[in-house]
Amino acid sequence: MEVFVREIEERDYPSALEIWNKEIGSSYFTVENFSSHHDRFKQSENHKAFVAELGDRIVGIVYIMRCSPWSVDGDYFWIQGIAVKNDVQGKGIGTKLLEYIEKYGKDNGVEYITLNTGVKRIDAHAFYEHNGYKSGSYCYGKKL
Repeated sequence: MEVFVREIEERDYPSALEIWNKEIGSSYFTVENFSSHHDRFKQSENHKAFVAELGDRIVGIVYIMRCSPWSVDGDYFWIQGIAVKNDVQGKGIGTKLLEYIEKYGKDNGVEYITLNTGVKRIDAHAFYEHNGYKSGSYCYGKKL
């Protein structure tokens, strides 16, 4: 069965929420705040969300943000999150999502893609490296 990647639609929100919370392990999003977050997200051309469909199932999601760095010419995409349902991992769906946003980026003048991943997510590191991504920094954050 073919995997199809497309921009997220409101009808996809329940599946996207389930994937985000279960596969990424986040508890930030709830049924109550997910739609409003996406509505705000859709108002910005710099934020995009895409889903992977397998048959009639949403099996993957990726969220990107377009950024303009201070130190180099050209924009880049920051992958804010990417996840694939556990029961279909290892079937090329995550790679399809990455390939889709890479083509989308090239078509829209983006020169680079970056992402962050947890230091203990060894399987994720191998996945990104398998898809041509290189590790080059640590990421730090602070809640204000």
